[in-house]
Amino acid sequence: MNKISKEGVEAEKRAISLLSKLRNELQTDKPVLPLSDGLLDMEQWNQYVERQQALLDGDETPSWFKSPWLYMECYMYRRIQESVKLNPPICDFDVFEEGKTHSFFESQQAIMAICTYLQGLHKNMEDLSEEQLLEQFLKLVQVSLWGNKCDLSISAGQDNSQKSSPIDSLETLKHMILVDDSRLVWSMLMNSRAAGSPVKPGARVDIVLDNAGFELVTDLVLADFLLASKLASEIHFHGKCIPWFVSDTTRKDFEWTMRQVQSANHKWMSKCGFQWQGYMKQGTWVYHDHPFWTLPHEFCDMSKDAPDLYAKLQKSDLIFFKGDLNYRKLTGDRRWDYTVSFDKVLRGFQPAPLCSLRTLKADVQVGLRPGQGEKLAATDPDWMTSGKYAVIQFSSPYKE
Repeated sequence: MNKISKEGVEAEKRAISLLSKLRNELQTDKPVLPLSDGLLDMEQWNQYVERQQALLDGDETPSWFKSPWLYMECYMYRRIQESVKLNPPICDFDVFEEGKTHSFFESQQAIMAICTYLQGLHKNMEDLSEEQLLEQFLKLVQVSLWGNKCDLSISAGQDNSQKSSPIDSLETLKHMILVDDSRLVWSMLMNSRAAGSPVKPGARVDIVLDNAGFELVTDLVLADFLLASKLASEIHFHGKCIPWFVSDTTRKDFEWTMRQVQSANHKWMSKCGFQWQGYMKQGTWVYHDHPFWTLPHEFCDMSKDAPDLYAKLQKSDLIFFKGDLNYRKLTGDRRWDYTVSFDKVLRGFQPAPLCSLRTLKADVQVGLRPGQGEKLAATDPDWMTSGKYAVIQFSSPYKE
């Protein structure tokens, strides 16, 4: 065994020891400890502990069982990252990489199908009527929506890949969409296109990503369609700075996926990959990451805690927020009444018109019709956490 290998083995042992310590703290309700790995976000995390302390009475300290669940869940993943970062030479190792890679390859048939479908659209895009364009827009929004079911943090790392063509299953899944504001999103994009110029024929669309693997491919397919149809002139993707919630997309995942699609032994899949790489080179697709996405803060705190990110999002004409964690941070992860409006629970977070595409995997949901949530609870007790149901919810700061 060479020197580097020995160093790596020793680093692994130390990281595993730290993870064992973390598990013990979690199981026995130990106090929340400050971070010590020196990463850029360390001070913000440690300041957040102080915020939680200020909310408690007397000598009580924030601990695993006595702190908000959203905060502690995020803190757990940040501590996992710390366990690796403190132990070179494995400090850049993604502990979730193997699961993400496996999920991508297990979804190959579905990825081929959606890439083939997209290339068929490219051939006929100029000939589509407005009604036909709307039909395709609604389909690809739903494909991106249901791609969110492929979440390894919910399946405990077990296979949760997409096996069948996503297009074929859309009709049977329509009744599982509890709120569908996709036509409002369409109207907003069409208005932006009509008001555009030859230089900027469509909107700037931002996509705050969730899972790598199949879901990321569905997001890329939607982004491609928005450009090709001139509903958008530029797409900005936002991913995580560090491995997060098992399958969340990092820059490494994003770039790896682009390479895999491009090098695929499948004509239309490979063609998609070359087109997407071209969009990146042209600057019509841009990838960003920011430490705020892996802080425990609710999004209504963004303008105060990450004003640079908030200002960047204010340049957008439409922001898609993918997935459950983003929804929880949009709503503050509170147990709102089901009928409270989506606008209200954002609590002032309105950098631009936004749309949440989410399959339900956590017990928070708003914007339902009176009695809708109660009826679902009576017929399906796990409706809020099973991933079977979904919402497309839109909010705009610009009132009609």
